[in-house]
Amino acid sequence: MPDFPWAAGVATGIGSLSGTDIAEAQRIVLGELPGLPHLPELPERGPGADMIGRTAGFLVELPVQVYAARWQIASRPGKDLRRTADLLERDLDELTEQADGFTGTLKIQAAGPWTLAANLDLPIGGRMLRDPGAVRDLTDSLAEGLRRHVAEVRKRVPGATVLLQLDEPSLPSVLAGQVPTESGLSAYRVVDGPDAATRLRTVVEAVGTPVLVHCCAPDLPWQVIRDSRAAAVAFDLSLLKDLDPLGEAIEAGLGIFAGAAPTRPVAGRRPESKQLADRVRTLWQRLGFPAARLPEQVVITPACGLAGAPMGYVRALLKACTEAGRRIAEV
Repeated sequence: MPDFPWAAGVATGIGSLSGTDIAEAQRIVLGELPGLPHLPELPERGPGADMIGRTAGFLVELPVQVYAARWQIASRPGKDLRRTADLLERDLDELTEQADGFTGTLKIQAAGPWTLAANLDLPIGGRMLRDPGAVRDLTDSLAEGLRRHVAEVRKRVPGATVLLQLDEPSLPSVLAGQVPTESGLSAYRVVDGPDAATRLRTVVEAVGTPVLVHCCAPDLPWQVIRDSRAAAVAFDLSLLKDLDPLGEAIEAGLGIFAGAAPTRPVAGRRPESKQLADRVRTLWQRLGFPAARLPEQVVITPACGLAGAPMGYVRALLKACTEAGRRIAEV
């Protein structure tokens, strides 16, 4: 079994949180997720703080702009790109201050190449996904931009081990040929698994740090993620229908970020760490793996991002995830 780039029995968040106060968001994450904190994303701040805008801001020599409420490739950098860069700089400054002296694993997030290609428009209209050459250029640009981002985070928090999360919610739709065109009357081409894995691997191999692929959509493409050479996969446990691909991934040494906690209150109840731990432990036992591997290979997370969730619930949820991680580490 490989050595995983996180401590045993930890928990983390997926990325997004509610609100617009980055200082408060950082305090919550560092306080409630001490074993594996992440750089919070606050999409409620508007364009440039959203997943697509923030990631497009990492692109090298591919400027972007907002046009008709969508992000598209632009001819030159403009105010939208400056706003995106300013938001990121503010977040990194806050991280530098609050994570001073931190020596554990720190997670950062960005959209993966396929989700970016399915949501970023060409200058002439239509998604970048429609042009294989544009997707290749986009992937190369993203890989270099994220390599630089990882290096910047390392410089600001020199004691941290950086873990990069690639968010790929659109990947299953890309593989199934279900990303609709602008008219909504047809869909973009089907991308085959090997091509999808190749583009992901381009990023994984370029950034110089362990990579986690997150997809909280149904029909998780297990083989594509394994072939990308990612270190781990994150997913929503409630969408898991077939245990065989999960078991094969665990056997192959893939880290598992198990989305065990609902992102919204269920029947007004607060999340309980014992229930979360029992859910994960029971699944592990059904798969038949040694109990000692569970806290080393599995990280407990919310089912998906927490943007829009009540802040009181967010705190309780992250705390419960951390306590559940400790529970599964108990012998």
